[in-house]
Amino acid sequence: MNFVPQVATTEISDTDLDNVSGGLAVAGFGGLSIETPIASVASDLLAVATPEGATTGMAFHTAAH
Repeated sequence: MNFVPQVATTEISDTDLDNVSGGLAVAGFGGLSIETPIASVASDLLAVATPEGATTGMAFHTAAH
């Protein structure tokens, strides 16, 4: 018995893909990462603007070695 799922695939145009994924977006981002023998610190900033609106985000991570 074959238990592998069967999936049908098809080609999709770039225009159709833009409509599915929400269209084009303009994004800006930056980050900082510092590694020392004692610990590491990292942060990221993200800003995304689309015709539907804008959003921002930030992440911060620390780890001791």
